[in-house]
Amino acid sequence: MPHEYSTGSLVKARGREWVVLPESKPDLLVLRPLGGSDDDIAAVFPAFETVDEARFAPPEPADLGNQLAAGLLRTALRVGFRSGAGPFRSLAGIAVDPRAYQLVPLLMALRQKTVRMLISDDVGIGKTIEAGLVASELLAQGEATGLAVLCSPALAEQWQQELRTKFGIDAELVLSSTVSRLERGLDLGQSLFDKYPHVIVSTDFIKSPRHRDDFVRHCPDLVIVDEAHTCVAADDTSSHSQNQLRYELLRRVAEDTTRHLVLVTATPHSGKESAFRNLLGLVKPELASVSLESESGRRLLAQHFVARKRADVRQYLTKEDGLSDDSLAERTAFPSDRYFKDETYKLSPEYRALLDDAIAYASERVEEAGGQGKREARIAWWSAIALLRSLVSSPRAAAKTLRTRSAAAVAASAEEADKLGAPLTSDAADSDTMEGMDVAPGAEITEDDDPRSRLGELADRAQELEGPTKDLKLKALIKHLKALLADGHNPIVFCRYIPTAEYLADQLENDKDSGKRGPLGAKTVVKAVTGTISPQQRIERIEALAAEAGEDAAARRVLIATDCLSEGVNLQHHFDAVVHYDLAWNPTRHDQREGRVDRYGQRRDQVRVITIYGDDNGIDGKVLEVLIKKHRQIKKDLGISVSIPDELSTGVTDAIVEWLLMRGREGQQDTLFGSEALDTATGKVESDWNSAAEREKKSRSLFAQRSIHPEDVAREVTSIREALGGAGEITTFVRESLEALGAVLRGTGEEFTAQVGGTPVGLQDALAPAIGAEVIEKDRPIPFRTDPAVTRGEAALVRTDPVVGALAAHVLNAALDKDAPGARPARRCGVVTTDAVGTMTTLLLVRYRFHLTLPSRNGDRQVVAEDARLLAFEGSAKNAVWLPAERAAELLDAKASISTDPYFGERTMTRVLSQLPGVNDHLAAYGEELAVELDASHRRVRAASGEIVRGLSVTAQKPADVLGVYVYLPTTAAPAVAIAPGVST
Repeated sequence: MPHEYSTGSLVKARGREWVVLPESKPDLLVLRPLGGSDDDIAAVFPAFETVDEARFAPPEPADLGNQLAAGLLRTALRVGFRSGAGPFRSLAGIAVDPRAYQLVPLLMALRQKTVRMLISDDVGIGKTIEAGLVASELLAQGEATGLAVLCSPALAEQWQQELRTKFGIDAELVLSSTVSRLERGLDLGQSLFDKYPHVIVSTDFIKSPRHRDDFVRHCPDLVIVDEAHTCVAADDTSSHSQNQLRYELLRRVAEDTTRHLVLVTATPHSGKESAFRNLLGLVKPELASVSLESESGRRLLAQHFVARKRADVRQYLTKEDGLSDDSLAERTAFPSDRYFKDETYKLSPEYRALLDDAIAYASERVEEAGGQGKREARIAWWSAIALLRSLVSSPRAAAKTLRTRSAAAVAASAEEADKLGAPLTSDAADSDTMEGMDVAPGAEITEDDDPRSRLGELADRAQELEGPTKDLKLKALIKHLKALLADGHNPIVFCRYIPTAEYLADQLENDKDSGKRGPLGAKTVVKAVTGTISPQQRIERIEALAAEAGEDAAARRVLIATDCLSEGVNLQHHFDAVVHYDLAWNPTRHDQREGRVDRYGQRRDQVRVITIYGDDNGIDGKVLEVLIKKHRQIKKDLGISVSIPDELSTGVTDAIVEWLLMRGREGQQDTLFGSEALDTATGKVESDWNSAAEREKKSRSLFAQRSIHPEDVAREVTSIREALGGAGEITTFVRESLEALGAVLRGTGEEFTAQVGGTPVGLQDALAPAIGAEVIEKDRPIPFRTDPAVTRGEAALVRTDPVVGALAAHVLNAALDKDAPGARPARRCGVVTTDAVGTMTTLLLVRYRFHLTLPSRNGDRQVVAEDARLLAFEGSAKNAVWLPAERAAELLDAKASISTDPYFGERTMTRVLSQLPGVNDHLAAYGEELAVELDASHRRVRAASGEIVRGLSVTAQKPADVLGVYVYLPTTAAPAVAIAPGVST
């Protein structure tokens, strides 16, 4: 009969030592390698393989390390932990180092039995990370068994990448383009939402009744909704609107009171109170109607709602937050501001003549259609707007529009004409998706429009205007781009239409094949990204642009993009300036564009924003004054963006178009600013927008995040750092380890580069998958950054970075194997002679294993977790005087005063190791104390959810593993020789 091994015990099999995991049975052992990760877990059948009980061997007294050995081994050990014993089960295993403020939504979530959250932090603060933290923790604790992320199709692949690379969650994409393939692998009657536990679902795909019903029936128990404001509708919204369809889907998902629901949006309030209340009602039905002016209403909302501006978190856990000191202070490097500059241009005579003739043509068509019926009038209206918008965009967009039939022309009614025409010509902030919205709209109304007719003649004239000689808007762009590039910026140029983006790329780029040199210089790389390629191909093209520009300090990058990149895609690593080549007719779109680079991880303190507008085209000037500048001013005053309802911005732009068409009919030259309709629309925008801003200002004060006090966050941050280490420890570890292993380091500050060509082959092999095989093969410098937001080819100085993890695993494995080839920076024992102690002091690096019983609504989970602690005593083991934890940690920084004689050091270590069993009782008692502290920590984090802490228990596994033993001798106590400069001990 096979021997039964208890959970947490050590066994020896397959030539190495393992820890027995809770999933084990008498005839099947589930094992994790000692010092290994969850990726190395294996199953062993004791009946067929030799499995023996193992004891953790003591260090070899002859295998002595220097003064750095203890610190390096401790850090290497802690970096390898993938599931700490504390209340946050997932933090040790994710590849992101969250900011302290990003823990607030997680702490709020863990205080709820069923998580219902609305995360509405400002753009660029890190809402995706915050939602990911909640999801990974619920899955790690067993509180959730599956995850669905609902988002726009353009962001689906980005969500997939973020979940996989940062949180270790593999999710299937459920999109129109993937569903057929996924369904082919299903069993009869099986739902794909049952087959795939983690999915990322397009909201536009799943809102249709057939797919919606299947999703609701088989929906996972954890749902994240991105851009949640687009999934609710105001009470006066048509029942057939896209927002209403999505709202109906979410309402049914939220009806299951046991389902976790996390809503994410930077703009929870679109200006319509009923839409905001419907959003809150998804979180908790009572919030849809409760008085938020009352204290009880605000307390209820505070349990589920977090909304912070950058100013709220730029400096966090400081004395200003109520803490006693700034020891835990965290400063997040957001760009301090956006520098706005509005630059004008005038039309060339040829372009002016074309625009006037086009306006006259459009005016005639609208007037003629007005007498034919409402349907014809609306078709003509949308065709006129399409013509005007494309003309002020670029000659190529104008030519394309003039030769393309209007999307509204096939409409059977006026309502259908509005539905078909509006998306392609307006810039609604809550449009379904940016996919397909950057195509040039059509202006032809009838199928029998002769290409040689008036429209065809206008198109030919537009085509002849290409180039900076007659297109003075392009000439102005070149001038401003040159200035940005000369100042060291890498800009993004945003356009409204695909033909415009392609036109600009053709005009600006260098063509190696033909030898054509663009106007921006030989070392400037220009690429266009539009809706003609898939979301994943867009990311790949941007990465290719960055790679082509390379690391040459003189090289510059210019990205030409349509609004397919204005939402969700993070571009702050490669770009630091934005040029609005085409004005959006809704200012929220400008804010979205600028938010792609103005966010956490941007290294520039100030993001440049240039808005190019036509001084004499009749449209741009008023859009800029009434909409864009007003939006900027409100954001500057409040610190956040306040959306304008689409119908208000549309009212302004409609009035502008009506005036232009009237001028075309009547040949008027009156100023636009005298238009009565425009004055009325402008006045309404001003009034309603000011009211919305005041409401937002008041709500931010009323609904400020107060459910989690900074002291609560500080306590948990301290606990996490004690268990997993802080950023300073990681920086020291990486520097000292790489230097000891033979790497070439350059840079004396916090950030540096390392070439690893001279390090052991085993380390190079481990680093290649993390940093890229080409970097290792060509021995390129690896930049190490203090900022966790790094780009490809860089490494972050955080414990969860793959490069740091690979280095730590190599250092730990080499320390445990005295026969490992190459340099071994960390050792399991050492004797250091130092002025830092007055009597012989022994430092122990002890690994504790804990059995945790973690209750959840899905049943109890049995978990084995690890923790590493430093313990130190003075004197002999028999009469040990134990030192406080702070003093033990200080010994890691003790410097050798003289070099200890190797023979004397080995004898000293032999004696200390022989006496070490005398401290076993203390180590066991300390383990029990840690277990009590961990139990209290788990209960504290879940204080508001009493039901899910009943049955919680934490027990220390005995005996603890003494991983390292380090003896510190006073300078007068050991025979030694003076250390020569530059020689370590």
